Amino acid sequence: MKPNFIQKVANWGNFPVVEKEIKSEDTLQKIKDYVKNNNEIIARGNGRCYGDASLSEHIFSTKRLNKLISFDRLNGILECESGVLLSDILEVIVPQGYFLYVTPGTKFISVGGAIASDVHGKNHHAEGCFSEYVLSFSLLNENGEVLNCSKTENAEKFWSTIGGMGLTGIILSAKFKLKNIETAYIRQESIKAENLEEIFKLFDESENWTYNVAWIDCLQTGNKIGRSILMRGEHAFKHQLPNNLQENPLRLKKKFNPTVPFYFPNFVLNNLTVKLFNLLYFNKQRNKEVKSYIDYETFFYPLDVVNDWNKIYGKSGFIQYQMVIPKEKGKEGMRKILETIAKSGNGSFLAVLKLFGKNNPEAYNSFPVEGYTLALDFKVNSKLKNLVEKLDKIVEDYGGRIYLTKDSMSKSSLTNYLQNVQNPKFVSMQHKRIINNN
Repeated sequence: MKPNFIQKVANWGNFPVVEKEIKSEDTLQKIKDYVKNNNEIIARGNGRCYGDASLSEHIFSTKRLNKLISFDRLNGILECESGVLLSDILEVIVPQGYFLYVTPGTKFISVGGAIASDVHGKNHHAEGCFSEYVLSFSLLNENGEVLNCSKTENAEKFWSTIGGMGLTGIILSAKFKLKNIETAYIRQESIKAENLEEIFKLFDESENWTYNVAWIDCLQTGNKIGRSILMRGEHAFKHQLPNNLQENPLRLKKKFNPTVPFYFPNFVLNNLTVKLFNLLYFNKQRNKEVKSYIDYETFFYPLDVVNDWNKIYGKSGFIQYQMVIPKEKGKEGMRKILETIAKSGNGSFLAVLKLFGKNNPEAYNSFPVEGYTLALDFKVNSKLKNLVEKLDKIVEDYGGRIYLTKDSMSKSSLTNYLQNVQNPKFVSMQHKRIINNN
């Protein structure tokens, strides 16, 4: 990447596409000079968020901040620069018997992005967000000062930056705790649910499992609404693995990763093809329940196996719509959400339901609250804005909120929950959109 130029840029959803300045530096003084000499800056890691969250008039790319600083193997503590990707970390730590405490559904995000979004995973109900395991980070603020931030030092800045969407400054490096593992495999149980009642019952029964996630057929109606497959898992111990996996249990074999070579034509994704995909996906598992041992990449990052899979949605792009509805109203709210999607005809290949546990009140900018969260991918088309407005109304009526890391068009009352981040130096297109809509 050239150090500084105007280019077309978009995040993973390829919507919106803008022409903005991108700057990339790897020396502290040059980064300080850039911050001092510009306003409306936002840091951008690997661009794997959705929407306009890491777009601004001036985009600072952290891709050159890509060095591992230290790895305390005895205590399981890693320190690295903010542009390091989770994929790079996993290559180092898994063979050493460690894993990330919290990981989202892709390993191709930066550590800085993980903190700014306070990412969650399939284990929020059991182990919380990424911030629970962050020990400290260094932050370049609006005055060009580098602050060391932790739960005891510059604590106010620490907590406002956690989930603060990059609006408090540029994260330069971070130190965080890792989880001990014996193998690179997950003991998984996959269970089919015929409707919403059954999948919520399965979630209740599975709360003692560390990892829970469900794929949902979002176009079903009537007594099949919420038809789904729950995947629950635990890190496997070596003695549990079948004999063929015990020789090198912390190392995975290299896989073939196909690449989507071009943007699909608009006609490929439609209501019929989404219905067909959902039918095939649900029926590929013949038995009600299947127990297996699968590698961590298959369990945590199923979409990462296909490079550039976002091109499937065509040049017009797509949005990911993710909301959370408080637990006591979760089933009722999700039913209305799914009914609205089915009526709209805007189906989603990816419809993922997870359970959130209690939120950490100190991490006041984090998205999760105790309840059920549903993430959906929608192709951008002329009907989408109307659907989003309807979904927003349902989420608002049930006291829910929208995930800023995925947002690109939701109403401000659902997204404007950030505190202590207003700063004319660090501003994203998303934040300006939210403010202007107030």
